[in-house]
This record gives sequence, C-alpha cells and structure tokens, in this order.
Amino acid sequence: MTAGGIAAAPGRTSRARHRSTRAGAWNRFVGIGSALLSVVLVVAVLAALALAVVPRFLGGSALTVLSGSMEPLYSAGDMVVVVPVDADEIQVGDVVAFQPVSGDPTLITHRVVAESLGGEGGAMFVTRGDANGADDDPIEAEQIMGRALYHVRAAGHVVLWAGDHTRTIVAGAAVVLLVYAAVMLLRPSGRRAAR
Repeated sequence: MTAGGIAAAPGRTSRARHRSTRAGAWNRFVGIGSALLSVVLVVAVLAALALAVVPRFLGGSALTVLSGSMEPLYSAGDMVVVVPVDADEIQVGDVVAFQPVSGDPTLITHRVVAESLGGEGGAMFVTRGDANGADDDPIEAEQIMGRALYHVRAAGHVVLWAGDHTRTIVAGAAVVLLVYAAVMLLRPSGRRAAR
C-alpha cells in the first residue's frame, strides 16, 4: 500500500519505465541523426555557394587542380575559384589561370614571378608553379583568363566522384529524406502532433 491507500501493480510500473527508457533512447538517436543531417546539409549548401554561385556571380569559374605544381598552396584535388582580371591589375605574386598556348582551352594555374614590358604584344608575364624549379614560357596578357580568388581543399575529388555517381547520389538522398520523414512521423512526439 502507498501513503494514499492505492497500491500500484508491480508489472505496470516496470513496463511503463521500460517504455519511457526506450522512447528516451529513440529520441536521443533521432536528435543525433537530425543534428548530423543538418551539418551535412549546411556544408553542402556552403560548398555549392563557394564553388557554383559565387564564381558565377563574379563572372569567374571554379577549376580543379590536377597536379602538385602549386604545393603547398594548392594540392591535386583542390578547387580554385578564378575571376576575370585586367592585365594592368596583375602584379608579381598573383596566382593566375592562363592558357599555355593562346586559344587552347587548357588552363594552368601558377604564380606570376616576373613582368616585362614586351614588344608588340604589350606586357609579358613569367609564371612558375610554387613547387617547380623552372619558369614557364612567357605569356601575353590575353592568355591570362583570371586571377585566383580562393580555393576549397579536396572539393575537386568530391566533384569528380559525384560526376561518376550522380544516380547513386540522387537515389541515396531520396532514401535518406524518406527515412528521415518516416522517423519524424514515428517518434512519440511526432505521432502526438499528427493526431
């Protein structure tokens, strides 16, 4: 007997406590999953802004680094955002993306190490990769496509992998969102809210 004169059945108390413990563990699991999903979504949105939206807004582009010629500044797999620049704004020390052969779509991203007032073509620039021991062939201003604004470490690896696995990523994202919706509906507080 309890102080109020009503006796509690021993089985009911332990079952209620067990349900409460199980619901608490489930809610903690859902809370951790929600936090992790939120972090992943925030990182994905920030990466999309940094590598797609900002470069387009500034008239530039994001380039994937393919070699270690600019290490330790840029490593293979990093992405460098370059924006258009006037030739008279380029200074020794700037990192620029340029066509090694005028009109060739291939781009190299190296540091300007010297500038000379060339002959008929105007200013000539000498570039070199930070990790290279020799200068590149001199280039004209028209070969420079842009100046490096910032870079994102290892983003190129993710972009290249994503390009090869687009269907898998879309299907995986759909499954994750469906599971998340089901969990939110099935958790105790979600069921109460739905009623």
